[in-house]
Amino acid sequence: MAVTETITDPTPDRPQPEVPRTHAFDVQHFDYSPWEFWRHADEDARRAQLELQAEVLATHPGWSLGERVFISEQASVQAQVLELGDRSYVAAHAYLTDEVRAGRDCTINAFTVVRGRITLGDGVRIGAHTSLLAFNHTMTDPDLEVFRQPITSRGITIGDDVWIGSHVVVLDGVTVGDKAMLAAGAVVTKDVPAGAVVGGNPARVLRWRVPPADGAATGRPPAAAAAGSDLTERLAAFVERAREQVPQVLDRSWDPSLPDGQFVDRPGARPSVRAQCDAIEIADLFLAAAPSQLPADVQGERLAGWQDAGTGLVAELDGTGRPSTTPPDWHDGTAAYHVLCVGYALDVLGSGFPHPVTAFTGRSGTDLVEKLEQLTWHGRVWGSGAWIDTVGTALRWDVPRGVPGAETQLATVMGWMHVRADRRTGMWGSPDGTEGMLQVVNGFYRASRGTYAQFGLPLPHPDRVVDTTLAHASDPRWFDPERQNACNVLDVAHPLWLAGKQTTHRREEVVALATRLLGDALGHWTDHEGFGFQAPHPSTRGLPATVPGLQGTEMWSAVIWLLADLVGLSGVLGYRPRGVHRPEPAVLVPPVG
Repeated sequence: MAVTETITDPTPDRPQPEVPRTHAFDVQHFDYSPWEFWRHADEDARRAQLELQAEVLATHPGWSLGERVFISEQASVQAQVLELGDRSYVAAHAYLTDEVRAGRDCTINAFTVVRGRITLGDGVRIGAHTSLLAFNHTMTDPDLEVFRQPITSRGITIGDDVWIGSHVVVLDGVTVGDKAMLAAGAVVTKDVPAGAVVGGNPARVLRWRVPPADGAATGRPPAAAAAGSDLTERLAAFVERAREQVPQVLDRSWDPSLPDGQFVDRPGARPSVRAQCDAIEIADLFLAAAPSQLPADVQGERLAGWQDAGTGLVAELDGTGRPSTTPPDWHDGTAAYHVLCVGYALDVLGSGFPHPVTAFTGRSGTDLVEKLEQLTWHGRVWGSGAWIDTVGTALRWDVPRGVPGAETQLATVMGWMHVRADRRTGMWGSPDGTEGMLQVVNGFYRASRGTYAQFGLPLPHPDRVVDTTLAHASDPRWFDPERQNACNVLDVAHPLWLAGKQTTHRREEVVALATRLLGDALGHWTDHEGFGFQAPHPSTRGLPATVPGLQGTEMWSAVIWLLADLVGLSGVLGYRPRGVHRPEPAVLVPPVG
């Protein structure tokens, strides 16, 4: 494709620069400056590009190319799905695989790597030598070479009008908001708020291209602006204070007298497995690192070492901080919760369980159905939902590693749940008349978290879930400010957030409730100590549940993210849960066959 004198474009999208005649060092001009092709290439070059595109489109049904698209012949495009909007370009030596979808006016510059499930909005410009990597090899089996282990992919989504500098790395699961800018050399491991300028390794917000309070400018839903600048300012102040104080929060719960040094939930509390996991998640949220009290690999090795090889479960610690000798089984509620908290703590650390969770996934489909039928579905529904949560999470770890029968068990559990969902409430079970809908809603959160949310599946009756949750949230016994606790508020926030992915039913009421609960939650923080499980209030002063600790801090931090996201302000926080309370699916259900 030869460079020629300027060709007049009747509809130029910017001032026309002069392009030099061909010389020895610029014979591939358009391969490296593809945005100039349709304005300056000669007719033969244009015709050749269109013929190549037509040839490829005829043999690749997953491809779609808009007007004035240019793809360098020196690029390597191995994508099964390639969608390029009008005036989008791929430069020389770019490497594209899997599923790449780009809007209009996007440029994928020279030597850029775009792999996995990638979605780019309109006007996304990607600098040279940048990598968008929307996949990961699992590391759950230490005896199997990493390259032989299963691959997971959550995908990367880039909003509109995003500028990505050179030598940037964006990792799987990241969403970048509209009008954001990623500085050269940034390593982006977490979501980037709309309008933010981020840089560093790991990337952090450096300043704002568009102020976060401007809901319309940042591309947030109208609800964000309606939430008001006061709430935005309170969110920003909270996260700044929390980041500054979290090292003290963790130090407060560190007990060096326990074996090898351990975290406890709060000073004086007995040793527990969960405290180690909560500390890891809190540090990841606010510090983007493992707790500094021990090296990350040491913390991961200890957690993995506590897993029982026979059952795959992790027993509770005894009073001295050593693993219990009692072999756990699937009736052990504490060991069951460790399937969640230990598994995700290892995941956050970049590791995983060394053994499959055979206490759950090693059972037959008949065993699972019998157990599901025997659970308490009237009255004490929360425990039933918690049990399903553990089954789903055990499958979350075992399906990707190819444990025999795990996919069949997942189909069995999901089929049972889908058929048994109550069309009137959208949930499972019924109340006994003493606590309103508390048990049903809380049980729904646990059951849906470990199944529908974790595997990215649609709820059977999302509108009814919204109706039931809003009605429950009007009960003053659980939601007056002095009566709130992290469990009850989480168990409202997550169902509304999950159902909101499918429906806008009663959206204004959902936003109003989330705004009120978010305002309350921001007032629950105790300086240098964190959150208590129960909200502090003069009427409850002295109750153990109000004393700040790691469990309350981890849970309320996740609650705040969910509520902020419901009102369109999660970008202000600059963090996104990656552990037990992660919002996006952890594993996509494998296709049949």
